[in-house]
Amino acid sequence: MARKKSPTPTEAELRFMDILWKRGPATVSDVVDALPKKQPLAYSTVLTTLRILEEKGYLRHTKEGRAFVYHPVVDKRQAGRSAVRWLLSRFFGGSRERLLVHLLAEEKVDAAEMKRLRKRIAEPE
Repeated sequence: MARKKSPTPTEAELRFMDILWKRGPATVSDVVDALPKKQPLAYSTVLTTLRILEEKGYLRHTKEGRAFVYHPVVDKRQAGRSAVRWLLSRFFGGSRERLLVHLLAEEKVDAAEMKRLRKRIAEPE
């Protein structure tokens, strides 16, 4: 049975998005060249992943000569908001409070970070 497609970028897809967010529009070859050399990926793997990102609405492409140039259409901040909304709905029933309580209970928060969080919570909307 095929795995259900994630509406948000996977870890591998985020690596490609990071490249495009940093450098701007790029061809498949540009993305291949920007990947770490110690973990090379085949051109076809990168192409398939960029097409998936395009299907998810994170990229679009234009044709320049014989090459497709991929352009991010979602910025990093928008992608982060979308991922948080997905996380909230999937694991916390849409409750921001449950997410924050979980983070505070499960993760180590140092005093300086806690001070910043308290200040942020106390700020009027």
